[in-house]
Order: sequence, then C-alpha cells, then structure tokens
Amino acid sequence: MGAPGSFSDLPDFDDLPLLGKLDLRHAWDVFGPDDVLGSMNLLTPDRVAAAAQLVRTGERVSLDLPLNLPNPPLFGRQSYEHTVFALNRHEMDDRLDNFHPQGSTQWDALNHVRCREYGYWGGRTTDPTEDGGNGLGIDQFADHGIAGRGVLIDVNTWLTTSEGSFDPLDPRPITVEDLEAAIDAQGVELDVGDLLCIRTGWVAAYRALNNEQRVAYADSPAFAGLRADEAMARFLWNAHPAAICCDNPAVEVVPADPAVGSLHRRLLPTLGMALGEMFDFEQLHTRCADQQRSTFFFVAAPLKIPGALGSPGNALAIL
Repeated sequence: MGAPGSFSDLPDFDDLPLLGKLDLRHAWDVFGPDDVLGSMNLLTPDRVAAAAQLVRTGERVSLDLPLNLPNPPLFGRQSYEHTVFALNRHEMDDRLDNFHPQGSTQWDALNHVRCREYGYWGGRTTDPTEDGGNGLGIDQFADHGIAGRGVLIDVNTWLTTSEGSFDPLDPRPITVEDLEAAIDAQGVELDVGDLLCIRTGWVAAYRALNNEQRVAYADSPAFAGLRADEAMARFLWNAHPAAICCDNPAVEVVPADPAVGSLHRRLLPTLGMALGEMFDFEQLHTRCADQQRSTFFFVAAPLKIPGALGSPGNALAIL
C-alpha cells in the first residue's frame, strides 16, 4: 500500500466491472464518484518531485508541431486565420479566428468521447454543448497541471530494426507485443504515473510529403497506431500511466477496424485515460539517443478554456 492519495494500489484491468452490455470495462469508481481527472490523478506531488530529478543538462525540447501543421488540417477541421493589426501608433496586436484547439499537437479532454448511452467519464450524460457542460473540460487538466516522468517508447526504431522496414503512413496496427518488445529493447521499466510518449515516426513521414501530397492526404489520412483491441486497453490500464501521448493524429490506427472497436472509447470515457496526439518526438528521439536515455522530465500546460474538448499540447521535455 502506498501513501494516501498515491493511488499505488490500483485494480487490475480484469477486476474492473463491465459497463452494461457493451463488454467494456470501466474504472468509474477508482478515483471517486465525482472525479474529473481520470489518469491525471496519478501525477501526485511525490511523483512530480521524483521526475524532476531526471533533469541533468537542463536542455529543453519542444514537443509541439507548429500550430499550422498539419496543413490542410485532418478530419474535416479547418485552417485558422491569424490576423496582425495595429492597436494604435505604437502597439501591435493579433488574433486567431476559426481556431480548432485539436488541429495540431493536442490533448483530448475527458468530454471528447462518450460511450454511447452510458455517457462520458464517470457516467456523466450531460452533453458538453449544454449550458455549464459536464465538468470534464480541458480546464480540469490545466488546473491540475501536467508534469512527471516522460518515457519515450520508440516503436519506429524497433519495428524498422526487427522487420527491416516500417512506414508510419501505412495503417499497421501496433500490438501489445510490439510495445512490449520496444520497451524491452530500450531496457526501461514503466512506473505508475508515467507519461508514455510513443514514437511511430509519423511526424517525420508527414513532413516529407510535398504540398500536393498533403492535400491528398488530408482527404483520406491513414497511419500506423495502437491496435484498438481489449488487449491494448488491458496493457495500458495495468501500466497505469498518467497519459498516453502519440506522434500520430489519433493514438490508434486509422482507418479503424469496426470489428476491433474504438480505442478512444475503450480509454477515454470508460478508463479515464488521458490522450495526446500529434506530439513531435523527432528531436527528442535524437537527443535521447545521443544521451542513451529514454526518460526525461515532461511538462505541459494546456490552455485553460472552460469546458473545451481539447487544447494545444504546449509541452516540453527537459533533459
């Protein structure tokens, strides 16, 4: 048993109750009936303080794409408009219009996905579009703060080495076995409250596309990602990370296989697991390889937009 509030004695996935007739397990009672943080609860003060000891050189590595990438935006989102204007003779100002907080590197809030008629995290059935929302907006993560031990899981290097080739733009499901093999190859052990940073290489592959290819890609995006089966949900829950951050645009593989299901539905509304997408791990990968390390101090500050369904990542790795 850990100290009070450490959440060190968490139930195994197979001990969680099933949700109605969906054959999905849920963790609605693990952090208390009124919880609004889900897995972010695992970023306790003790864990944050311990993670800060990983800072060796003080080098800061941005984990965000520029806000205008991908361009064109994916999944039907629109490009924002940035206007610079003069307030008076001596001062300038600017504004963003038509801005989608989830258009680039981004966090999903717990009100981003619901589980059919059973609702959002904790069984909330109030729709986020209703007055007052349902209390699960991204401002909850912003108030709590995101800081802890980041772990870079370099799936791209492992699959490229073990299989001879790997294309992040090919919709290859990344299995639990793939993740475990990559973790073992790096010689790192996962701890409760880690921020898992899964590198598929999507960012580098997308940047290699020319403008014409990017326009075509936006119409039918496809990419490697986590397999959306129960085995993946079991593995991730039992690892008890504070968040899963991927460099691809959806964490899970796209296009999805309806016969396998939705990993977003398995993780967000049922298990309360925080997700991040389109994080840029390319420079981090290079610097970690140079320093022969896989762990670092991770810090992020989502925008405090009341009731918002997501936010830009605004994340740094501090080495």
